[in-house]
Amino acid sequence: MIWERLIKLEKEIIEVLDKHLTEYKEPGMDRFNKPGWTNRTWSNMSIRRAHVDVVDARETKGLWMAHICLFPMKKNGGPIYGFDIIAGKNKITGAFHDFSPLLKKEHPLTRWFIEENKWFKPSKVRELPDWAKAIFSEGMIAAGNVREERELEQICTLALSNLNAYIDKIGHYNSDSNEEDVVRAQNFYCENQQKNPHTPKTMQSLGLPEEDIKLFCADNLFPTIK
Repeated sequence: MIWERLIKLEKEIIEVLDKHLTEYKEPGMDRFNKPGWTNRTWSNMSIRRAHVDVVDARETKGLWMAHICLFPMKKNGGPIYGFDIIAGKNKITGAFHDFSPLLKKEHPLTRWFIEENKWFKPSKVRELPDWAKAIFSEGMIAAGNVREERELEQICTLALSNLNAYIDKIGHYNSDSNEEDVVRAQNFYCENQQKNPHTPKTMQSLGLPEEDIKLFCADNLFPTIK
């Protein structure tokens, strides 16, 4: 039941991205598209990079993982959309979702996210490490040990409805900020995400080659703007 619902969510997310953005081939990403591992990127006038990363290791490791992240354009001071989830057959071990603020901790779109999602209360809240607290909003959703169908459905509904809202609203902040400031803030976000020790460990547990994991985490998962 869990995997079926998450695979449905993956298809729904891709449908939304295909409808509102244009898919493009990111240099170097072909290496990370192989059986059981999918990486795709999109962009539009307001979003410089939307990335969907899915590892399907249900048959080999009994796990399924997805990572979705949308960055605004370099003169847009809006937040970053992030959604990550990893699930076994009988439970979701972790689900994380945020509109992470960049230049303004009280950005209107992050405030909207916090207010809009107050109704959702995880049955088990995951504690966030310091690197995460440095970049995520106070309304960051961090759920663990999700076993009930109702909570799973709530998480999927949040991820999709907030994606639609993000794509609809992020363009309101085009050209509202200095490019150097936005680049610095987005790089700070990526540098902190790269400190997450669980990402390479999780990918290793999913059976991905160690050399690919190191390269992917350094250059493709959260790439800084040079």
